[in-house]
Amino acid sequence: MAYLAPDFVGECVMSTIQAYVKQAFGTFSDLVAMQAAALPDRNALRCGDDRLDYRGFDARANAITARLQADGVQPGGVVAVCAASCIDYMCLFLGTLRAGAAISPLSPSATPAQLAAMIRDCDASHVGLDAAVSAHLAAEIGELQARILALEPGAAGEALDDWLGEGDATPEPVTITPDMAFNIIYSSGTTGTPKGIVQSHRMRWPHHSLTDPVGFGPDAVTLCSTPLYSNTTLVSVLPTLAGGGTLVLMPKFNARGFLELAQQHRATHSMLVPVQYQRILADPEFDRFDLSAYRLKFCTSAPFPAGLKADVLKRWPGGLVEYYGMTEGGGTCVLVAHEHPDKLHTVGKAMPGHDIRVINAGGQECAPGEIGEVVGRSGAMMTGYHGQPEKTREAEWYSPDGERFIRTGDLASRDEDGFFTLVGRAKDMIISGGMNIYPADLEAILRAHGDVADVAVIGVPSVDWGETPVACVVPVAGSSVTPEALKAYANAQLGKMQRISAVRLMAELPRSAIGKVLKRELQDRWARA
Repeated sequence: MAYLAPDFVGECVMSTIQAYVKQAFGTFSDLVAMQAAALPDRNALRCGDDRLDYRGFDARANAITARLQADGVQPGGVVAVCAASCIDYMCLFLGTLRAGAAISPLSPSATPAQLAAMIRDCDASHVGLDAAVSAHLAAEIGELQARILALEPGAAGEALDDWLGEGDATPEPVTITPDMAFNIIYSSGTTGTPKGIVQSHRMRWPHHSLTDPVGFGPDAVTLCSTPLYSNTTLVSVLPTLAGGGTLVLMPKFNARGFLELAQQHRATHSMLVPVQYQRILADPEFDRFDLSAYRLKFCTSAPFPAGLKADVLKRWPGGLVEYYGMTEGGGTCVLVAHEHPDKLHTVGKAMPGHDIRVINAGGQECAPGEIGEVVGRSGAMMTGYHGQPEKTREAEWYSPDGERFIRTGDLASRDEDGFFTLVGRAKDMIISGGMNIYPADLEAILRAHGDVADVAVIGVPSVDWGETPVACVVPVAGSSVTPEALKAYANAQLGKMQRISAVRLMAELPRSAIGKVLKRELQDRWARA
């Protein structure tokens, strides 16, 4: 066989990759293996002082796959992981997929009882933990049937390297089919018991192949500061690694640390939630950091105020793209904010191939401008909630021609140009005196006040009206604004039936790890006060 120069081999493999991502179906695992052949010395993962190139990433994932197979893990099995972002987290992630098993990334912020219940619910054979989660879960670990793997010193279970041992690191090949489960992601549980959302390889494939349109090529450097158990995060993690870029992991977010890492690594991409944008731009030293390498920044998971989008576009180099969708899948909207500065109040238009509609309470489609529930259909749809067929049925809506859509629970309207404007969650809508009040409308007015840093409007019980809107406001640091002044400011711009009955100042709003305001917790706090 003739010798081929490494650069020629790399060029051939890159050509193969470009053809592969255009296929109707492929796998994340194959793409990483191809990148390891094309760019073996390219940094795949960085976390603090640790780094792993594509050759090492591919090899360690293969060793994990082989060890899982030796433990009896078959295609269709499940491996869970609950830890802060780290390099071995991603290696366990990839190694699990190569075994044909589904990965179930769990939130460390869940209660020990919830975590144990999720591990049992997905029937995980193995669970990877870090030291902090091990301590958090200590009372439950002994009752779990899964094999516990320690992802760092001090964690419970067998150290990952000891478990891998010196055995054969060559796994048995597994054929991945489109309908096999890729991951099981559990809902936040903010509205009840967390539900396991099963996503197939078919659903994930479009995410992997987004290498060209959004610039996730080999020279991409994605700074990842949202947790790896979140679908939000995976939307940028998967295409980065599928495209041969470098993923810089930030285990715990803080604004100044993010800016320092972005400048140090010359970050080109980031997926952030709105509260992170808010905190980063509020850093008094923001303008001294060199962020000129940025090409695109992304946002999803929570309402993104138009004024904040405008500030990002004005002060932060590179474009801004907002995604609107659900972990359950269905339809996704995209707002390319730098191309549509007059549509910043919207979440954009349906992606190509995505069918998004607005329906009323009777299940009929709404006309443009009318408010109703958003439902969506696309190739990216969950298989269902793990072991909960009745919950799956509740999440589905079928069109008159029998097509399956996923219900979002979000209320929105669509304009004549096809752009969707969210007005809130159906469960958060306030019905006062028989009138529908949308919290987003009231929040937008208060957010425009110069002394308001953050705000959430909730409904609380009222003897006279059934419910009444109240506002929880985080004032700007150093502000002396009073609740009475904010109430008067808002009510002067609101209709009689929309008026806010009370304002309460708070140091911060309770949020989930991916930035969603926990309105039920706010309602509980209000009731206890």
